[in-house]
Amino acid sequence: MAAQPQNRLTPEEYLEIERAAEFRHEYYNGQMFLMPGGSFKHAVIIANLTAQLHFALKHRPCLVANSDLRARTAESGLYTYPDVSVVCGEPKFADGRTDTLVNPSLIIEVLSPSTERKDRGFKFAQYRAIESLQEYALVSQDEPRVEVFRRQEGGHWLLTEFLGLESQARFESVDISIPLAEIYLKVDLDKSGQSPLHPADQ
Repeated sequence: MAAQPQNRLTPEEYLEIERAAEFRHEYYNGQMFLMPGGSFKHAVIIANLTAQLHFALKHRPCLVANSDLRARTAESGLYTYPDVSVVCGEPKFADGRTDTLVNPSLIIEVLSPSTERKDRGFKFAQYRAIESLQEYALVSQDEPRVEVFRRQEGGHWLLTEFLGLESQARFESVDISIPLAEIYLKVDLDKSGQSPLHPADQ
């Protein structure tokens, strides 16, 4: 996150500014942070996930939202825009407006080089404060890989990893499985075979 020079803001002040802003910002600890744009692959994967979830859940009391919908992790926590959110049951919002969700069941983030560290660390820690959240999933852009973290008793989170286009990612929170071939439909995956730990010199 790159902070903009400003005085510390209350969540109410942030929401007032954000609702009139041209570009999206995250909010944490009194500061607003401009959100970077995503790549073409990032956008296609989000669209594929949203379409698959919507189709599977269209006759059930669950709603699927893309990154246009803001989420709040706690009253004094992070305000952000998850790539995909699913809420089952009645959606609840932070104030009288219906643009800040507080009770998602499932959140999915599509990883990118600029956000992966934050998605795995800071954001996951913030998302764990959402009492309704049952699963948090991370989706790679460069290989067919989906990591699903499921909430367990005692506040523990269990990781299940799904690899390969022949696999199906299982989301227990909404009781559906999605083939990775559908998640990565029309996505040009990295075929270089280069290890991400030792990328080739540019």
